[in-house]
Amino acid sequence: MPHFVVEADGGSRGNPGPAGYGAVVLDPATGETLAERGEFIGVATNNVAEYKGLIAGLKAARELAPDATVRVRMDSKLVVEQMSGRWKIKHPDMKPLAAEAAKVLPRAQVTYEWIPRERNKHADRLANEAMDAGKRGKQWEPSASTAVFAAPAAPSGPPGDAAKGAAAVRAALASGGGTGRARTADTAAANSVATGPRETDTLFGDEAAPGADATTATTAHAAPAPVEEQRPGKAAAGTGTGWGPDMGAPATFVLLRHGETALTPQKRFSGSGGTDPELSPAGRRQAEAVAAALASRGTVQAVVSSPLRRCRETAQAVADRLGLPVTVEEGLRETDFGAWEGLTFAEVRERFPDDLQAWLDSPKAAPTGGGESFATVTRRVSATRDRLLAAHAGRTVLLVTHVTPVKTLVRLALGAPPESLFKMELSAASLSAVAYYADGNASVRLLNDTAHLR
Repeated sequence: MPHFVVEADGGSRGNPGPAGYGAVVLDPATGETLAERGEFIGVATNNVAEYKGLIAGLKAARELAPDATVRVRMDSKLVVEQMSGRWKIKHPDMKPLAAEAAKVLPRAQVTYEWIPRERNKHADRLANEAMDAGKRGKQWEPSASTAVFAAPAAPSGPPGDAAKGAAAVRAALASGGGTGRARTADTAAANSVATGPRETDTLFGDEAAPGADATTATTAHAAPAPVEEQRPGKAAAGTGTGWGPDMGAPATFVLLRHGETALTPQKRFSGSGGTDPELSPAGRRQAEAVAAALASRGTVQAVVSSPLRRCRETAQAVADRLGLPVTVEEGLRETDFGAWEGLTFAEVRERFPDDLQAWLDSPKAAPTGGGESFATVTRRVSATRDRLLAAHAGRTVLLVTHVTPVKTLVRLALGAPPESLFKMELSAASLSAVAYYADGNASVRLLNDTAHLR
């Protein structure tokens, strides 16, 4: 059975105003453009144009292969959520368009994904070309399209070819891009959900906006990891940067530390060998706050949690807002701190000074009483990462876990030494993010973001 990607967009210069749509059908394996569609549709709203772009894209895919499975990617959260069945369609102009889109192909053959606007440039350019043609009193012609030249290049080498990836990145940076099309919210059509201006999404790798707070939203590209920490079956990181037009869609892990428990403000060791505390009232408020923040982004496609209660409660708060199930993953649990469970750092230093010093000096040293060393935790977290990457290729997944697993995933992505674990701050209910590419590179997109708690 063939598989296609459809990217669609629509815009209105005035909202309502002169409007047009664009859609492109792509081969997901090569990035090759298989079909393009564009049309000037007269005076309409953004959302009407977006729906018409979706319909045109689905029809183009059907013409190529009626039995194809189709992954629709759009930067319209409204259309994606409504067509996915998560949001109700209340506006009378949207209902017939949504019904028409749903009839083009059987429902089981079509899935939907929201993408940032920067990743929808091909369809965006087609929509602009259609509106420009309408301004001249003409209709868009495929022969006049230049959208393919603005789209990301197809892969120029096999996954893991870091040299070609770096060359493509340099070419993309040199050529620039972006169409600068102004768009405003169609408040009438979006009465089922509050909408706002498009903003930089540092979680998922858009470029930082001017004046962005670099203290919490930071992008750091991967240095080569030590040989023993490379992913099995992956080439070691070389000159590649972990990003670029020929890397394909990464798997993105959004890393959420659980909300506070009664032990958190007391700074006590609380691992997987202790009492398994529940969220405190403050922790539950934090969980609701981060749930609202992630729901507003609309990009998380799966929720995976540590088996410990504080994580499962945090994960469930988010999953309830997103309408997703929670999958429990044993490998995401916190370090077993042995006899140190429930103690403060000062209490451990007083009772077990030699063991504590050994633990600080070597990742192979375990806490007193049979706890886990950082080396042991690293092996467990690495294996868990690889399983989840295999299961969620190209998807955005929320991992609700603990301090040590989050720091370990960030450390491995950066190729940083084990002692870097002691040099990262990670607040309760904070968000971090790492993107993983097909060639084995990784890019840290965010670390310890707590803006949603303020």
